Amino acid sequence: MKKIIRISALVAFSIVLNILESLIPIFDIPGIKLGLANIVILTALYIYGFKEALFISLIRIIFVSILRTGLFSLYFSFFGALFSLLSMYILKKTKLSIIGVSVIGSIFHELGQILVAYVILNANILYYLPYLILISIITGIIIGYISKENIKFIENNITY
Repeated sequence: MKKIIRISALVAFSIVLNILESLIPIFDIPGIKLGLANIVILTALYIYGFKEALFISLIRIIFVSILRTGLFSLYFSFFGALFSLLSMYILKKTKLSIIGVSVIGSIFHELGQILVAYVILNANILYYLPYLILISIITGIIIGYISKENIKFIENNITY
């Protein structure tokens, strides 16, 4: 029962972070965000595992799409999150640090979204990819560091 409550709280927290983030204009480049909700996903991946992180991510995407962004953006969010989570899950098993895992996850999130844009919009937007990857590296480092500290805090202060 405790696990269900914690997972539910993580879902709610990821939704709130996603909505708050949309109110913070970081860059003037469309589609660029810090990825604050990924703190929750990365934390869930390291503490609970892949299935739980996927569940949290999917529920967040559905709720944010319904509440804020619309169903069209659901495709972008879904494939970005799926690419990101799969890459992070695979790399988590290696000796790569959580910050490195976060950076790769951030890059793969952008790759997933560019792929969807290419398929749905039938537009050549690959020129945009280098900018997205550069920003992804920076945001991936920030999110990875926050996640690392968050996990450390949880492991030291919360009993399972």
